[in-house]
Amino acid sequence: MSRVIDLTMPYHNDINGFSKETAKTKDKDGWNASTLTFYSHVGTHMDAPFHFNVSNQTIDEIPVSDFVGSAWVVDARDVDSKGLVSVEHISEDIIKNFAAGDSLIIWTGWSQHVGTQKYRDDLPRISEALAHWCISNKVKMLGVEPPSVADVNNLAEVTKIHEILLEGVVIIEGLTNIDSLTSHKVELIALPLKIKEGDGAPARVIAIER
Repeated sequence: MSRVIDLTMPYHNDINGFSKETAKTKDKDGWNASTLTFYSHVGTHMDAPFHFNVSNQTIDEIPVSDFVGSAWVVDARDVDSKGLVSVEHISEDIIKNFAAGDSLIIWTGWSQHVGTQKYRDDLPRISEALAHWCISNKVKMLGVEPPSVADVNNLAEVTKIHEILLEGVVIIEGLTNIDSLTSHKVELIALPLKIKEGDGAPARVIAIER
């Protein structure tokens, strides 16, 4: 029996960078429809190498095979505000069984702060050593709960970490509901909107426990 868990934040007008306005109504126009406006890196979203000019590859050009695969859940809930998630957070079991092409989901519990200034300004960050580990071990996808893998208020840091990871890792930011997972290994599926020449895009992300 498989269990499917949604790791995606809902989009609503209280999220900075997203708006939903009524375009049509059933009573007036014959159907309900909305006009959506969103920043490309709002909510649960994915980054393309073009986001930091690592390469010219845009979100629509990433092979869909890079959006599906086995993922290990890394427990980093001990990381404080503005702290670093390090290689040491990867358990011996994961290190022993990790295979090239597997993915990592970093569990920090940070999604509980969605809607607060702390969520953006005090986020736990991916260490430079962990970013290099992901590249060296051919991590397919790296998923995190904060809106970024690095301090968005530190341009040098956010640039460096993204430049390292985007050399070979698909970045997923803004995950939620990781505490609903009961297994330390899942099938991860993360599908971004196919936006031509996109630097990134909102995505629906799910985990399947088998």
